[in-house]
Amino acid sequence: MSPCSAFLLRVAVRGSLASLASGLVLAACGQWRKGRPAAPLNAPSHWLWGDPALRQHRVSLRYSLTGFTVHHASSLLWAAVHERCAPSCRGLSAAPAAVLRDAAVVTALAAWVDLAVVPWRLSPGFQRHLSTGQLVAVYGAFAAGLAAGTAALNRKRPARAGILCQKENPTASRPGDSQGR
Repeated sequence: MSPCSAFLLRVAVRGSLASLASGLVLAACGQWRKGRPAAPLNAPSHWLWGDPALRQHRVSLRYSLTGFTVHHASSLLWAAVHERCAPSCRGLSAAPAAVLRDAAVVTALAAWVDLAVVPWRLSPGFQRHLSTGQLVAVYGAFAAGLAAGTAALNRKRPARAGILCQKENPTASRPGDSQGR
């Protein structure tokens, strides 16, 4: 597998687990707070459909599919940041505490960007439907998804340099290669 393909696979695993975990908590919080599990999941669709998306409380193809797609794409973006920047993703420190630390740091950065840095139109929107404690739970689930993906991936591969899409050095010696190429 090429380094770029391996990078994308690792991002897909981490991002999908983070998206799934945080999406389940979003739905649970929406059900608990308003009796509408779809409301916070529909909210990210306000990127495309504007403020009317924030008032959509039922599952719909237009708002729910768009909202989930935006949420999942954002999760993949933050998983790429995590993969690229976190030492535990590069096999340098795969201790459980390091995996949790790195996931928490990237998640805190994501929450800060989502809720304080980007303009309202690019925010997730689900903060309109949730309490502060529920937002903490959603981002905590996101961190847990990143950490679970990291733990699973670190068990399956040895330590590596962790450089995004680096081409293999054709002159480097490979195990079992007597010619040094």
